[in-house]
Amino acid sequence: MRINAKTSEKIAKVLIWTAALLVIAILFSIIIHILIKGIPMLSWQFLTDIPRDMGRSGGISSSIVGTLIVTAVAVIVATPFGIGTAIYLTEYTRESRVTRIIRFSAESLAGIPSIVYGLFGFIFFVIYLKMGWSILSGGLTMAIMILPTIIRTSEEAIRTVPQLYREVGFSLGLTKWQAITRTVLPSALPGIVNGVILSIGRCVAETAAVILTAGSALRMPTSIFSPTRTMAVHFYILAREGISMDNAYGTAALLIILILLLNVGFNMLVNRFIAKGR
Repeated sequence: MRINAKTSEKIAKVLIWTAALLVIAILFSIIIHILIKGIPMLSWQFLTDIPRDMGRSGGISSSIVGTLIVTAVAVIVATPFGIGTAIYLTEYTRESRVTRIIRFSAESLAGIPSIVYGLFGFIFFVIYLKMGWSILSGGLTMAIMILPTIIRTSEEAIRTVPQLYREVGFSLGLTKWQAITRTVLPSALPGIVNGVILSIGRCVAETAAVILTAGSALRMPTSIFSPTRTMAVHFYILAREGISMDNAYGTAALLIILILLLNVGFNMLVNRFIAKGR
């Protein structure tokens, strides 16, 4: 029996909407489950106290600080390299063997499992460079991990800027670099920021690479050379070893809330920046 075009289109729409709603339902069910279990654990003492008795009691203040510093180190190191590479690929070179090699390298890095990054960071940063288990080792390893994401999202964002913007800048006497910094990058900023936000989310949620490079110390870090335990690692250890499921749910809930606040905050800043530019 042959189905006509209109019927097949309706069937396709139903299947697409069903798949999309199913994904949304699964996502919200996981988030709601974690928040219901974890929000009752969130208190001022839980947020400001350090973990005690291997995490069975106390709070997660040292893990919060460690997570923020490791993520900051990774983003500060990776963002200039990622955006600079994207600018080179889109503005300063044509399609060639070099650009193909760069894109292939970025895609290959994006497909490497996180445990491999962790082993590389452990051998290179922790042992060879003698940084030890530290925030710096973890941050540099995470910077390598998120670099492909920033490169590809920044490149796509820059490519969406109309060529007319560049031509208008040149007609006004701007140099190539001035046209890039004053017209291209501000127009591509939302896409670039989205890439950075995705990278921040990966840094915050990463466990395998961080536990092998930043360590799992429960004490409050005093510098970037101190070992630390991020919230994702803390949650993983508490849940895997059955130390305290209540504290594990509380840590997971705080992770979700933190990522949500970061996304909303960055988007508000970008929108305000764009509004001022207009």
